[in-house]
Amino acid sequence: MEGPAHASAPSAPSAPSAPVVAAYSYCEAVTGAQARNFAYGIRLLPADKRQAMSALYAFSRRVDDIGDGTLPADAKFARLEETRALLGRVVEGAVDEDDTDPVAVALADAARRFPIPLGGLDELIDGVLMDVRGERYETWDDLRVYCRCVAGAIGRLSLGVFGTTPGAPDAARAGEYADTLGLALQLTNILRDVREDAGNGRTYLPAEDLAKFGCADGFHDDRAPAGSDFAGLIHHEVRRARALFVEGYRLLPMLDRRSGACVAAMAGIYRRLLDRIEREPEAVLRGRVSLPPHEKAYVAVRGLSGLDARHISRQSTRRRP
Repeated sequence: MEGPAHASAPSAPSAPSAPVVAAYSYCEAVTGAQARNFAYGIRLLPADKRQAMSALYAFSRRVDDIGDGTLPADAKFARLEETRALLGRVVEGAVDEDDTDPVAVALADAARRFPIPLGGLDELIDGVLMDVRGERYETWDDLRVYCRCVAGAIGRLSLGVFGTTPGAPDAARAGEYADTLGLALQLTNILRDVREDAGNGRTYLPAEDLAKFGCADGFHDDRAPAGSDFAGLIHHEVRRARALFVEGYRLLPMLDRRSGACVAAMAGIYRRLLDRIEREPEAVLRGRVSLPPHEKAYVAVRGLSGLDARHISRQSTRRRP
């Protein structure tokens, strides 16, 4: 399933109506309450892009909540297919502004304003279905498929809102870089949530990596498995995530200043989480690792100043023949 095709950015629609404004307000409230890191980043965007990103988040949150909820698997499958049908209505332009579902109203308006590839939300539903089925991942290539569904697709959806600056070098690869950055964020999430996921009966890290470092039995308390090289496992996955960040950050010079600042802020927060996890691997077994507000503020200022984008641009220039 794909969103409406756009050869170029659509002409600016008229200002949103009162029902659409109310729908966006609902989505922004959901985002602010449930996604602090995400909400922190999109604060740097102009209002129309911030609203569109909130609509994308609110729909994605609904899908995730179904997968993470307490319903039996059959009920989750049914709810996810109902949500896919709702997405189909959005894609077909069949959601009116007076629809009773504010997330659908906001998402439909965002899709009219921006060339958002809504098929990415279909991929997200596919990824959450993998969660409901309890799939495990033998190799990184297997896990990469899951990460591409639940996070790479979000990167590509976000790029539909951000757009690229006219004449940006290598802009044809922007979707690839957005996808890779999504993978970097998701792998960082997986490392941060190792203990929480284990408590919910989920294992995401590749089975071959767990076996290599003596962690095949899983994580059941706040200590590393006896006889394992847990730190080695974490450092191995951190190196993989860092390589993804390096590749994905090549997107930044292609974005306008405020969109680049938003991406740099969100990615920067996760890169610093990765730093903390690397310094103290067993911290992820004791609870969720997070950044204090003053450090998030520093990341946002750095992103808004364009420091990260300029640094990546210089690196990219040096790499070209």
